[in-house]
Amino acid sequence: MNKAQLVEAIADKLGGRQQAADAVDIVLDAIIRAVVSGERVSVTGFGSFEKVERPARYARNPQTGERVRVKKTSVPRFRAGQGFKDLVAGTKKLPKNDVAVKKAPKGSLSGGTSTKKATTKKAAAKKTVAKATTKKAAAKKTTAAKKSTPAQKSTAKKTTAKTAAKKTTAKKAPARRATATKAPAKKTAGRKTTAKKASARRK
Repeated sequence: MNKAQLVEAIADKLGGRQQAADAVDIVLDAIIRAVVSGERVSVTGFGSFEKVERPARYARNPQTGERVRVKKTSVPRFRAGQGFKDLVAGTKKLPKNDVAVKKAPKGSLSGGTSTKKATTKKAAAKKTVAKATTKKAAAKKTTAAKKSTPAQKSTAKKTTAKTAAKKTTAKKAPARRATATKAPAKKTAGRKTTAKKASARRK
C-alpha cells in the first residue's frame, strides 16, 4: 500500500479524498517534525518513532569488499507496539467493526501537554539547584579569602618588626666601635704615667 492507496482507504470515513489526503499529510508531517527534533512519538497499540544516533564505524563495500569508514549519523527508527506485533503474529484477531489500534483512554490526549509542563518544571528545578550550588561555592571562596587576609596582615607586621629590630641593631653598632677607639687612649695615658715615675726615681 502506498500513500495514494492509504488515502483511498480512509477517504470514506473522513468525508472525501481531499480531507483524507490532508489528514495523512498532517499526521506524517507531525511525526517527522517531532522525530527530527529528537522527540519520541509513541502511539499506543501501533508503535513508536524515534531518532537514533549511530556512531562512526567501519563497513565493507559489498561489491569490492573494501573496508570503508562510515561517519557518525542519525537515523529514524520504528518499533512496533505489542498490540501490532500480536495482530501480525496471529495471536490476536483483527476486529471487524472497530479500529485495529486501541483508542486512547479519556484524558490521555492532554498528557502530552502535561508531560511537557512537567519536563519544563524539572529543567527549571535543575537550573535553580545549579544556581544555589554556584552561590554556595562563591560564598566559600569569599570566606576563605577573608580568612587568608588577616594571616597576610600578621605576616606583614612580623616582617616590619624584624626590619625595625635590624635598624635598631645597626644604630647600636657605631657606639661599640666608638668604645673600641677609646681603648687605645687609656693605654697611651698609662704608658705616660709609668714613664714619669721612672724618671722621678732616677732623680
